[in-house]
Amino acid sequence: MQFIPGCDPPDLVSTQALFFLCHDEGLVVRRDRAHAQLPLPLSADLPPLGVDAALSHYLGKLDGQECFVLPFEGDPGSAFEIAGLRRLYGEIDEALFWVAGRAMQVAHWAQTHRFCGRCATPTERLRGERCLRCPRCALGSYPRISPAIIVLVRRGAQALLARSSRFPSAFFSTLAGFVEVGESLEETVVREVREEVGIEVARPRYFGSQPWPFPHSLMLGFMAEYAGGEVRVDGQEILEARWFAPNELPRIPPPLSIARKLIDAWVAEATAAS
Repeated sequence: MQFIPGCDPPDLVSTQALFFLCHDEGLVVRRDRAHAQLPLPLSADLPPLGVDAALSHYLGKLDGQECFVLPFEGDPGSAFEIAGLRRLYGEIDEALFWVAGRAMQVAHWAQTHRFCGRCATPTERLRGERCLRCPRCALGSYPRISPAIIVLVRRGAQALLARSSRFPSAFFSTLAGFVEVGESLEETVVREVREEVGIEVARPRYFGSQPWPFPHSLMLGFMAEYAGGEVRVDGQEILEARWFAPNELPRIPPPLSIARKLIDAWVAEATAAS
């Protein structure tokens, strides 16, 4: 599947347009997903759901099919259910999953910026860009994106993996944290590692990035080299951290995450060098 993003909807909307109805707990999808070509509601499904398509925001086209998003607070009925976004990974096409993540972020922005943050006037949409603008004071509000680094620290043939108190189950992953005001990404890498596990790192190298719609992060991946110190976890955010060799990995994140991509890249490099 190929997705082409857009902001302004076409003049004529197809009856087969896809609608991402975003609830606080997830996305509205068909209960019988195994036999549905696409698990999302189409235009014809909206009236029984009590949804006004005129209030939707245009996302773009997925394989030529128009995509719209709407915050949803009603009852999905018997044909649909609300499924958490993480649960849907593996159940739906990966391209559709990432468009769903984009939709969740747009829906959150639309819900939380209905009024101007400066003068409380109802906002209006601005054509040509993803912006809600105040007609009174002209303050523009764009979807929030929170940059965060995620880093795999390496020491010789080992890598540092940690278990966080925020993980829903007991697995180990890379270290991560949000960028603070006035910091470069490289400075964030050094600070976050020092705060979370007490060691120093050097030579942070950019690896890649990934949008992370939980709820609106942009993960910026790095590799870094151990530069000194003993591992001391803070006991609050990080519960445990240990050095692992490629052949003794614990339970690690699923393939959808950039954390897993960092780990897999390190393992591939270490295996090739051995």
